[in-house]
Amino acid sequence: PERPKLVEVKYRPSGDKYLLVEYGAPVLDMDLRIRAHALMQWVGRQKLAGVIDLTPGIRSLQIHYDNRVLPRRRLLDLLEKAENELGSLEDFEVPSRIIHMPLSWDDPATRLAIEKYMQSVRPDAPWCPSNIEFIRRINGLGSIDDVYRTVFDANYLVLGLGDVYLGAPVATPLDPRHRLVTTKYNPARTWTPENAVGIGGAYMCIYGMEGPGGYQFVGRTVQVWNTWRQTADFKDGKPWLLRFFDQIRFYPVSGEELLRQRRDFPLGRFKLRIEETAFSLRKYHHFLHKEASGIASFRKMQRQAFAEERERWRTQGQEIAAAEPVDDVGPMIEEELPANCEAVRTPLTGNLWKILVQVGQMVSEGEAVIIVEAMKMEARVNSPAAGRVRDIRCVEGKPVNGGQLLIVIETIVSRR
Repeated sequence: PERPKLVEVKYRPSGDKYLLVEYGAPVLDMDLRIRAHALMQWVGRQKLAGVIDLTPGIRSLQIHYDNRVLPRRRLLDLLEKAENELGSLEDFEVPSRIIHMPLSWDDPATRLAIEKYMQSVRPDAPWCPSNIEFIRRINGLGSIDDVYRTVFDANYLVLGLGDVYLGAPVATPLDPRHRLVTTKYNPARTWTPENAVGIGGAYMCIYGMEGPGGYQFVGRTVQVWNTWRQTADFKDGKPWLLRFFDQIRFYPVSGEELLRQRRDFPLGRFKLRIEETAFSLRKYHHFLHKEASGIASFRKMQRQAFAEERERWRTQGQEIAAAEPVDDVGPMIEEELPANCEAVRTPLTGNLWKILVQVGQMVSEGEAVIIVEAMKMEARVNSPAAGRVRDIRCVEGKPVNGGQLLIVIETIVSRR
């Protein structure tokens, strides 16, 4: 239970080899993140036989252990001892780095992702066609320039890593007045460009790789994961760039300049500016106390704008996204093919994102001819034979059923 200067702590068994330690209420609170970090350090210092891995969350620590070596009852006794030894963490400090990262604002790659989403998933979503305009509206800001200034003025503290693959940070601004809040895409995107920068809830994330996603885009930056090389920024045998409690500060670059930086950064030809510092919980509390009035005013305005945006969705019928495509695909029909022809059929139900061929075009066996989006992924459908595209029976942006005939290929018949 909660005690003087100690928060409530819960221990949740996850199977027989994991234990999840949770602190306090499910809210964004730097004190809870610091406590999870302090517990991780404490457990690490004990060098306990049987502890395999420690994975911190925003207000939690997951302990992977071998229950044959370290029984759960003994682990729980040790964790209770840890709480008593840690006590109050008011004077806790943790090493931190200020990392200055380039950001291509409203980058062409993120705009392409939005266009793809509108074409094949949800054209009427409130965050389309501009995620940045949506961020402005739902946070009650006066202009796009206000969003721009907020993002570039913010000092994002990295609270977690691996949020969406490969060292991707989950970070939030230290100043609550920079903490823009959004809803996520619903349904989610099937494609997000590598190293897109987005905001979901109160958190900022840099996507470590291409994949699905739901955070609202503000731009794109350089790589946070480098598989193949050790450079001045990717060192100590680690392919990930960031560490817990790093502070990310963005500075603006053009889309063309970012492409050059993205080419050079993994090779070590472009280097980030990094400053060594520390994060002090006492100093942070002092800042929050000093700025309490301005923070409260901003949060009140933000909550009102958020409520107004949700009410607008309700009145316009956009409160809940359709779970299934609204267009009728129609019943499956076993169509009869002309002689010497093969059918290209989709193996799954989804939306047709792209037709890669034209009528009359020659294709090879195994060549991709269409791309279908479904379940947060893109699936390329290949031609079953070499030949000429005789007929295309589908339309980009429309739903398709598994097994549906999409393209007819007239096969090449050898003549002797």
